[in-house]
Amino acid sequence: MLGCTLRGGSCPLVCLWALLLPLVSLHSLNQHGHRGRDVRDHPKLLLVSFDGFRWDYVDRVPTPNFHALMDEGVRVEKVENTYITKTFPNHYSLVTGLYAETHGIVANEMYDPVLNRSFSMETDSIYDPRWWDEAVPLWVTNQRAGQRSGAAMWPGSDVEINGTYPTRYLPYNASVPFETRVEQIIEWFSAPDEEAVDFGVLYWEEPDESGHNLGPESSLMDVVIVNIDEKLGFLRNELRKAGLYEKVNLIVTSDHGMTQLSPDKIIELDVYVSRDLYTWVDKSPVVGILPKEGHFEDVYSKLADANPHMMVYKKVEVPEHLHYKHNIRIMPIIIEAQEGWTVMQNRTGRFMLGNHGYNNSLPSMHPVFVARGPAFRQDYVKTSMRSVDLYPLMCHILSLRPLPNNGSLANVRDLLSPEPTTPTPSVPARVPSYSYAPAVGSLLGVVMVLGFLVVYIRQVTLKQLPSLPLRSREMSQPLLQEDLHL
Repeated sequence: MLGCTLRGGSCPLVCLWALLLPLVSLHSLNQHGHRGRDVRDHPKLLLVSFDGFRWDYVDRVPTPNFHALMDEGVRVEKVENTYITKTFPNHYSLVTGLYAETHGIVANEMYDPVLNRSFSMETDSIYDPRWWDEAVPLWVTNQRAGQRSGAAMWPGSDVEINGTYPTRYLPYNASVPFETRVEQIIEWFSAPDEEAVDFGVLYWEEPDESGHNLGPESSLMDVVIVNIDEKLGFLRNELRKAGLYEKVNLIVTSDHGMTQLSPDKIIELDVYVSRDLYTWVDKSPVVGILPKEGHFEDVYSKLADANPHMMVYKKVEVPEHLHYKHNIRIMPIIIEAQEGWTVMQNRTGRFMLGNHGYNNSLPSMHPVFVARGPAFRQDYVKTSMRSVDLYPLMCHILSLRPLPNNGSLANVRDLLSPEPTTPTPSVPARVPSYSYAPAVGSLLGVVMVLGFLVVYIRQVTLKQLPSLPLRSREMSQPLLQEDLHL
């Protein structure tokens, strides 16, 4: 039957089928293996900052959404942020894992003597990449690894840092409502697989602005805190509606806290030193002083012991634990006001009822930190961490290799849910359906190809030989036998 089929001309088709069989099996193997790396299974992370949200605000008034996250995930009671405790330095530390002296955003207002330029969060100078390029934020690292990032007005995220913008981002515009920012970032996370972001950062200006204007001890701040909790509730609901709540790891934190000020606690520098001798850089409570050429010692001596409510450092003498002296943008003389005190040149300047920027060891400067999601433990409270430890933690969640940083994953690994263990004998492990079948199929296909080729070549060879009468074959046998008997 087989010989007839081959003679009938279908052998090439059979051989072609046999050749394709192992290829199909290998393709099946590749498909199965690729499913394990499906983009939909890639970890997702959303980092949210409520500017100026102090760690203890969550227990000051009812905050059901914050507490729901604590029950569903983790809370850190004390987060030591970076010095100085201002908005731009700390937001850049959160996404780089670096102290300000290393990443270069040392204040909200800066002067760079090499660039001979000034930086202010209130001017377009913030869009000059040269201020930011001393570090690489997480969204850039994420994209270099082939993933996508989305940024909703995070400080620095609308700047071309190291030649890269986030995959998706909103240019900063304080008038854009929080809800609009949330809807946009949810849309980015919910996009088709080839377009969806894996890492997102979301920023909101409150309660910082209200804390400055009202002071954190004002009873009017209660309403502001409740409103922030409601905004967090909106975010949670939008994640649920999009089917993302159980898929996205959500971290809610801040850059700093806030402390109460008083018009009775003002230090006027004009009382101690002439403005003609120095340039004022940045604002209270940590002020950079750039003495005019030749006047360093004169300015320092006039300020060093001028007022008991401020510390005055030569840059080289700033305590090492503050990590705030190894950068040219840090001024030669640093004034640090005591908590609750304000440094001004005179009382004609703007006075605020609340402020931040003080020493990062002060509890009033510490931010909130809660997180939940598939990567985190549930209902877990950690005593303390450093804000620079967040960067290696986020890299771990996103399966990224962190760049050199000042943080430590070991310090915060306990926030993560335990790694899955090997199934116990009572629950047999499932054997993947693709483990042996493709290999066996490929082997059988190769054997079939070789077999069919041998038969086919034999048949073709026989067809090429001259046909002999049947009796010729019968006559040849005795001749062979006679030859054997010689």
